[in-house]
Amino acid sequence: MSRVLILANFSGGLYDFRNEFVEALLAEHEVYISLPDDVKTKELQAEGANIIQTPMSRRGMNPLEDVHLYRNYCKIMKEIRPDLVVTYTIKPNIYGGFCARRMRIPYIATITGLGSAFEKNALFVRLIVTMYRTALKKAACIFFQNAENRSIFRKYGIAGRKDRLVMGSGVNLEKHPYEPYPKREETHFLFVGRVMKEKGILEFLSAAESLHSDKVFFDILGACDEDYQEMLDQAEHKGIIRQLGFHKEVHPYLTDANAVVIPSYHEGMCNSLTEAAATGRPVIASNISGCMETFEEGKSGFGFTPGKAEELIAALQKFLALPYEEKAKMGQEARRKMEREFDRTLVTRAYVDEVNKILAKF
Repeated sequence: MSRVLILANFSGGLYDFRNEFVEALLAEHEVYISLPDDVKTKELQAEGANIIQTPMSRRGMNPLEDVHLYRNYCKIMKEIRPDLVVTYTIKPNIYGGFCARRMRIPYIATITGLGSAFEKNALFVRLIVTMYRTALKKAACIFFQNAENRSIFRKYGIAGRKDRLVMGSGVNLEKHPYEPYPKREETHFLFVGRVMKEKGILEFLSAAESLHSDKVFFDILGACDEDYQEMLDQAEHKGIIRQLGFHKEVHPYLTDANAVVIPSYHEGMCNSLTEAAATGRPVIASNISGCMETFEEGKSGFGFTPGKAEELIAALQKFLALPYEEKAKMGQEARRKMEREFDRTLVTRAYVDEVNKILAKF
């Protein structure tokens, strides 16, 4: 059996959005997974994966921590001697790419989003471009989750031997089945994601302050990643929002929502939106790559300019003005779009295809 090493920055994301690919690998290969947390490691181990705990700071650039991560990755590869390395997210892509290239191990990288890296000062952009170019130059394949990210990489001359565009991680249509639209007088808007500025939490709070009432509720599902906890607590105390916290299973909360709201500034492909749409819920999201692809304006959702709270408020008001039948119909259209374009089996098939091509050469 061939050995495949996966480098990722969060077990929850790997299990929730890419487990079908992991299962496909486990059916044919010996699989090792490097992770910095234990949120879903038990589930991955139960399937047969070998888990390697690897400390990592998911955010920020601390040179000493990043050097340590690079050394850990190299040590893992020397000990396991994988036939293929698969990486997800920025740090595994870069530092795992450095190691795999240096050790001449075939590797596949996935660009799950660029964040604000290419919007910072010129010196930082040159640094990140150089790192990406070096790390991914020998990648057997680079997967992109939206066309804009791919065009940015091409603009800066960042390339591997091949690239492919997929519809994000896709969505598991069985795990997120269509659910009947809620029949009630109240409207529940649900924010799903890490509570941080780049996810649009300030705009969401502004909209909640403006529109909340005894019939309009604003809920937040996700952990607080930045220093907004006091602000959230104050808003909740005033009855403006409700904090649901972090939960491993989001489907029950999607089912209870009337619409899911994602005011994000950057996305690779927003899994929260695809899961909400698969559940049959309209989405209200930023008009950015990684969000726009998941809905059709006025048919299954509404878009607005990121960072513009007034536009988000207008989109929410437009939704609130719709009769029940129209909202339910939007949810049905959202589900149909996921079935047509975002079925996760299509994404899994693309990855397995590349894995088979690479391993067939050895």
